[in-house]
Amino acid sequence: MDRMTIDDVDVSGKRVLTRVDFNVPLDGDRVTDDTRVRAALPTIQKIIQSGGKCILMSHLGRPKGGPEPKYSIKPAAEKLSELLGREVKTAPDCVGDEVKGLVDAMQNGDVLMLENVRFHKEEEQNDPAFAAQLAALGEVYVNDAFGAAHRAHASTAGIPKILKSSAAGYLMKTELESLSRLLNAPQEGFVVILGGAKVGDKITVIHNLITRASHMLIGGGMAYTFLKMKKIEIGKSLFDAEHATIAYNTLQVAENANPRKRCRLLLPSDHVIADNLDGTGASVTTDANITDGKIGVDIGPNTTSYFASIIRQAKTIFWNGPMGIFEKEALAKGTMEIAKAVADATSRGAFSVVGGGDSVAALVKSGLSDKISHVSTGGGASLEFMGGIDLPGVEALAKAPKKA
Repeated sequence: MDRMTIDDVDVSGKRVLTRVDFNVPLDGDRVTDDTRVRAALPTIQKIIQSGGKCILMSHLGRPKGGPEPKYSIKPAAEKLSELLGREVKTAPDCVGDEVKGLVDAMQNGDVLMLENVRFHKEEEQNDPAFAAQLAALGEVYVNDAFGAAHRAHASTAGIPKILKSSAAGYLMKTELESLSRLLNAPQEGFVVILGGAKVGDKITVIHNLITRASHMLIGGGMAYTFLKMKKIEIGKSLFDAEHATIAYNTLQVAENANPRKRCRLLLPSDHVIADNLDGTGASVTTDANITDGKIGVDIGPNTTSYFASIIRQAKTIFWNGPMGIFEKEALAKGTMEIAKAVADATSRGAFSVVGGGDSVAALVKSGLSDKISHVSTGGGASLEFMGGIDLPGVEALAKAPKKA
């Protein structure tokens, strides 16, 4: 960790402008999953207990360039107030004279939630003038929104260019340290599990980890692009034509690498198939080929057993993406068994990280979240970091002084 953290800055009596990721799911005005709010609690409590004035900002949803009531941050602020056991006021906007007045009235230990920063189109444009308006509200900047760290927006990359006293919060620090540990893992016993729909979403991760991992297990919809490039019939299963050549080249790299350093890239040998993606008429085939216009919707029992046996011997594990359409009970077995195998390996001493919205949702469904070393809050951010891409929200933070 080469960036300043919240423990490196003095927040006592200071206005601490804190970027959090409160992009939470809502049912009307009710937060249905408060995981991201809870994840920010240690940083918020540190600011409060140190006598700082905690000014929070976040995006929520994708408003179209202006205020939309359904994307108000107020429900998240109310959930935070409930979790903290103290009042959290919500500002009517994130900039302007009324907001400045609320900030000026804050006492040490107070918490103020700014309204959704994406209500201003200048946020996503990283507009310098908008960033300056936000920065004027604070004296210290803390970024604890790892899930938004891959975005070069005003609230993530613009403000720290203005407020030089900038640092990572505890969640950001934990995320970066956990993912860095994966990148620094020795090849022996490092198992990467990738699923989900499209090859293109994972290609940078595959290329960056194929020289680091001992095994790369590929399932989900993305597996069928690789299988088709191996001349295996995939029926009407998902096929990412745009990235098919890249998939083929990746297979060649894996197969032709130095045997002593080779990553074993493994694909499903059998499948759960269906007539369509809603799982109607699901059945199991033990053949690698999918014919008669069927669709692969989950890894089959042989693949599940083989993948699980490899995972249980791992020393380090990174999992991103489900093995099938886990939301459907009949199509969830492959993903659930992978979750169990990761949990088992962790209980035996392996270091495990699960990231990505769908894989985290699957993990929650399995009831094994607390059996994993680290569950990442950042889907796109964790993928880009694991793909070796610098994150603007991290790069913008002040560097930690070098130790003598």
